[in-house]
Amino acid sequence: MSFKFFDKLSQDFSELLNDKKEYNVVIEVDKEENMKSFTAHSVVLRYRSSYFDKELENAIANENYIKTIIKPNISVQIFEIILKYIYSGIVNIEDMDTKTIYELMVNANELEITELSRKLESYLIESKASWLTHFSLAYHSIFDSNEFKDLKNFYNDIIAKYPNLIFESEGFTSLKESALISILKRDDLKVEEIKIWDYVIKWGIAQNPILPADSKEWSKENFKALKITLGQCLPLIRYFHIPGEIILEKVKPYKKILEKQLWDDIIQHSISPNKSVNSLILPARIISNPELPSRTISTPEFPSRANEPFSTIINNEHVAELSSWVDRKLTIYPSEDIPYEFQLILRGSRDDFNPKTFWNMCNGHTNTIVIAKVAGTDEIVGGYNPLTWDNLKCGWMKTNDSFIFSLKNGNIQNSILSRVIPFKKRALHYPMEPSSFGPWFGLSEFLMETSVSDFTQDKRCQCKIKGTKGVVNYEKPIRTTSNGFSIVDYEVFNISKFF
Repeated sequence: MSFKFFDKLSQDFSELLNDKKEYNVVIEVDKEENMKSFTAHSVVLRYRSSYFDKELENAIANENYIKTIIKPNISVQIFEIILKYIYSGIVNIEDMDTKTIYELMVNANELEITELSRKLESYLIESKASWLTHFSLAYHSIFDSNEFKDLKNFYNDIIAKYPNLIFESEGFTSLKESALISILKRDDLKVEEIKIWDYVIKWGIAQNPILPADSKEWSKENFKALKITLGQCLPLIRYFHIPGEIILEKVKPYKKILEKQLWDDIIQHSISPNKSVNSLILPARIISNPELPSRTISTPEFPSRANEPFSTIINNEHVAELSSWVDRKLTIYPSEDIPYEFQLILRGSRDDFNPKTFWNMCNGHTNTIVIAKVAGTDEIVGGYNPLTWDNLKCGWMKTNDSFIFSLKNGNIQNSILSRVIPFKKRALHYPMEPSSFGPWFGLSEFLMETSVSDFTQDKRCQCKIKGTKGVVNYEKPIRTTSNGFSIVDYEVFNISKFF
């Protein structure tokens, strides 16, 4: 039998970290902005990190036998967490925002602390999937490393369904070749093959900035340069699944970058599809319905709520309609192609119905949708605020993108969209003393108010048809009556775009 006292061991080593008497290593981090020096012990660093083992081997000690390691690309905050982990084996991510967790994973990998890096990678995939879909910067950075295989696969699964996430991003042309190849290999990439060709050509040209803007002016050397650049990408295009007329329009201008046999086979196949060719014919891509990570609550402040339903008031059909209104679409997004993630900030039945709760929990949030269920009816009303809720502001706020609405539900057969009238100064109102007022759109055209600090206990909420002296700030009323009402529940969502 053996007795194991890991907690006491971890505690003792944590105290060793704070002991300045016997240290023999100084680590300087974040040198340019907020440089800080940390003291440590070489024997601990060497056995906990192969990176530090190699660095200490090469570092030269000063006259006091102290070695210095400089890490300018790690922030003070991140390194404090890593150093504590090295000594104690403990990392507390309970109140850590996801961006910090991601940076911690990347830096732990750089320092060759594999156990921590892999654990965080798994956590991000399993618990923070909705945030990871906002990933342009992260996607680029993980391909700088040979690590994070699972995270790369997770990202590529999403890109296969929503290729615009990367192909239409500002940083597409700076994508690493290995990342682009991993995408092109996907049989389930949900995009037309000719568009893939266009993207590949765009990427290749960007890698050769000296090429003339007009391809008609290209020399033989110019085409050769592009061919070399795209050497590993061109074999991954499914040429034989592009219609012949499009081949002539889009591919022919660049035929010099293709092997002669391949080009001849492409032309022959477009004329006689049933005739065999010498070139390899890759299968057509499988276009499947996209399914992004489920719309569940998952916020840095409340990670334990990850399994709650995304809403108790609205459904995916409502989400599709609201997303279309935000993007000013004339038609409603298909339910399988909704580009927005709805992340719950506040739910009255969970967090309470006091107006102060709204201003405390929503403070600092931008691009939010408020949803309220009217008591005693099937009505669902609400408003979209593209501005930031700020509990220190007071007065009217102006925006041309806000709107209020009523959603079809039960006996309510049709939804109503009412956009703010352009150039109106009273799109939203932020009260100085939020003890009675919650979200406030227009001149009470959608207003949540209570005199007893509970939106469910009196009938002070309003959707007025007209304001004082007949003034209106939104195009149309969203209720048929101006009578005050109470609510059964309400929710506030932050919305952010997948692509």
